[in-house]
Amino acid sequence: MKKIFITVIVIGCIAVSSCTTYYIPVDSFKQQFAGIDSTKFKEVTVKGPVYERYQYLANPITTIQCIDKKGNPHQLTNSPSIETRFTHGHKNKKTIFYFDRIYVDANSVASIESRFIESIRASIPLDSITKIEVQDGHKKFSYIK
Repeated sequence: MKKIFITVIVIGCIAVSSCTTYYIPVDSFKQQFAGIDSTKFKEVTVKGPVYERYQYLANPITTIQCIDKKGNPHQLTNSPSIETRFTHGHKNKKTIFYFDRIYVDANSVASIESRFIESIRASIPLDSITKIEVQDGHKKFSYIK
């Protein structure tokens, strides 16, 4: 009985906190980042889950153009909790970046993988990307104006 109760609680928590996943076609992603490189970033201050503050440089995109699983257009407001999952390479590797830290150059998309350890960086060749998923991870990070 106890196991059933715990299972119901876990499933309920997952259902309540589930995140809608949206998709960004690779061509749309390239268009949205056209002209934005790391020199165009702006300084932001972010409040964390226990009210700590972080300052870092973020890309200036405020609205993310994406589609839902049925192909309907959707606009997602950029925030520090927006996560972007890139599927790439011949083994369909998945790499997750925070959307506000992403920048694109002529051949790759790059970002810092950790908000806390800036030395953890990654770069993905644009031509190896097969799918881009984006969702609000509902982490308790928010911009301070």
